Amino acid sequence: MSASENNNCKDGASKLDYDGVCEMNDMLQNVSTAGDEYNVSICANCGKEGSSNEISNMCNKCQSVKYCNAACKKKHRHKHEKECKRRVAELHDQELFKQPPSQYGDCPICFLILPYIDSGRKYMACCGKEICTGCCFAPVYDNQGKKVKSKKCPFCRTLYPTSYEEGIERMTKRVELNDPIAIHNIGTCHILGSNGFPQDYTKALKLYHRAAELGNAEAYNSIGYAYDYGEGVDQDEKKATHFYELAAMRGNVEGRHNLGNEEKNEGIVERALKHYIEVGMINHYRKFKTYTQMAVQLKKITRKLCKLIKHTWMKLRAYRGMKLLRLVSIIVTISSNAKEDHYHY
Repeated sequence: MSASENNNCKDGASKLDYDGVCEMNDMLQNVSTAGDEYNVSICANCGKEGSSNEISNMCNKCQSVKYCNAACKKKHRHKHEKECKRRVAELHDQELFKQPPSQYGDCPICFLILPYIDSGRKYMACCGKEICTGCCFAPVYDNQGKKVKSKKCPFCRTLYPTSYEEGIERMTKRVELNDPIAIHNIGTCHILGSNGFPQDYTKALKLYHRAAELGNAEAYNSIGYAYDYGEGVDQDEKKATHFYELAAMRGNVEGRHNLGNEEKNEGIVERALKHYIEVGMINHYRKFKTYTQMAVQLKKITRKLCKLIKHTWMKLRAYRGMKLLRLVSIIVTISSNAKEDHYHY
């Protein structure tokens, strides 16, 4: 067989394959179109049936019911209001109590998760990186393998600031580069009136909002604290709770703990205990004593809470030894002695 015949055979095979692919795509499109015809939606107000394209006007808050037009949505608003509020609260709680992401991420050198305790990590104003304490104290070597005596940043190898003013100057330059950690730190300096910055609550709140927009979870907690205690703004508990929730959903421990305190003060013991358990699940053992005492006041414990309590107890015992064994044993005793008729769902 000649080379030209081989090429013709290859071209013919490729054309057949291409035609087969086109036929398969057409069949899939027809199947999906037919499926849409059988996907029947019902208007929650008038009961009209139709396809998902015809009845596509959904409730803006709960996204659980559909209407055929805006007029039906308006007529059905007062009937759907109670159910809508309940569904919105459920969706909000699902988002609030799900496992939060790591607030600080990984160390850029050893790639281990940065700890939540402040003494376990350090912010470098030269490069804007947060580095774990182990890498900060590890010896630094040059290209020839010799140990560097002068103290340098373990990430960018920049010399440590020789004076206090130089460190503040580096932090200010990081603010110009939209570094959220530096922006939050400068805002805290304005709140306290420290490190040579004048006390200015208004400017501090602007910096906190700027850092929060850039993704800093701690900034949300600082804004909530300002509204909670009226620092630079009028005292507003609802706004404080809102910003505490934003901080907690982004993995901030203090924001979650503040939410637990608010629920405890309002007498909602079970929700407060849930917040304290979330704090304990991320190994912030210093807050564990608070929700241990809350568990003593809680008479009815659900199965889910029992599992979370026991899991937290085993996790903290593995990490912290026997320091908290006496406190945690109170919770375990309550969870093990909870009767079957005390469970509620």
